[in-house]
Amino acid sequence: MFASRIRYNERMKIVVLDGYTLNPGDNPWESLQALGEVVIHDRTLPGQIVERSADAQVVLTNKVPLSAATLAQLPKLKLIAVMATGYNIVDIHAARQQGVVVCNVPTYSTESVAQFTFALLLELCHRVGAHDALVHEGAWTRSADFCFWRHPLIELSGRTMGIVGFGRIGRRVGQIAEAFGMKVLAGSASGSPVRADRVSLERLFAESDVVSLHCPQTPANAGFVNRELLKVMKPSALLINTARGGLIHEQDLAEALNANRLGGAAVDVVSAEPMRADNPLLGAKNCIITPHIAWATLSARQRLMETTVRNVEGFMSGRPENVVNSA
Repeated sequence: MFASRIRYNERMKIVVLDGYTLNPGDNPWESLQALGEVVIHDRTLPGQIVERSADAQVVLTNKVPLSAATLAQLPKLKLIAVMATGYNIVDIHAARQQGVVVCNVPTYSTESVAQFTFALLLELCHRVGAHDALVHEGAWTRSADFCFWRHPLIELSGRTMGIVGFGRIGRRVGQIAEAFGMKVLAGSASGSPVRADRVSLERLFAESDVVSLHCPQTPANAGFVNRELLKVMKPSALLINTARGGLIHEQDLAEALNANRLGGAAVDVVSAEPMRADNPLLGAKNCIITPHIAWATLSARQRLMETTVRNVEGFMSGRPENVVNSA
């Protein structure tokens, strides 16, 4: 039984390991600071984790990893509050064995990520940024015609969107796709249908004009979007990833784009973040890359802050919420 079932009356030490992306200055920490002694670090390097967390009962992390070896050096730790939906940066099994509760924030970014998915898709369809740049460079003032376009323009109505991962975000993306007049196929990253109205992964990739990834990354599905799966896609198809970068074998995707075996791709996430200079997608044709910002609207970050604080409050009162390692 977790120690959190007991109400904590003492003032607890709370350490935030990487708080900058949640609050770069517009999303105050006051509600968290009311709960205990709070130490906030904008960023924490791997070698600093144990020293900074040694006296903490509560640690907040977004992307700073907490491995079994690290947890073993933190005997005072009682709660890890992950400031995100994905919690693969924490060894949740080791945490449970040590009696440490791990909580996440499951729903804060649904609307923002769904909206951003279509921002990427519409950019692939119309290349608004590229055409705006051409206009400002003088291409329209030199044009012999009243209009021009340098990239194919794509209408979404009547096309098929395949959504891999049909959870909260995937379902919201499907609703928006239907509003655009698109047919929606849903599948799972395991390759097998989840319900009768869903299709296999192979069929989804083969029949879709747009494939959008919204599934969590696990050891079983890492790199599942690989050369073999990309080969079944239509040469005109578009691939979008706002989930986890490791779902895609990036060299295989770059080769498919450079060989014109795929119409285009847009990714908000990559396998190693910050992005490395040698990532093959940087040199790939028709590939739009944004720096993991689908989740980062102020509205979403405010919801993330509110739920994170509630997670800490619930733990302190003996009623932990959003626990991901309870069994």
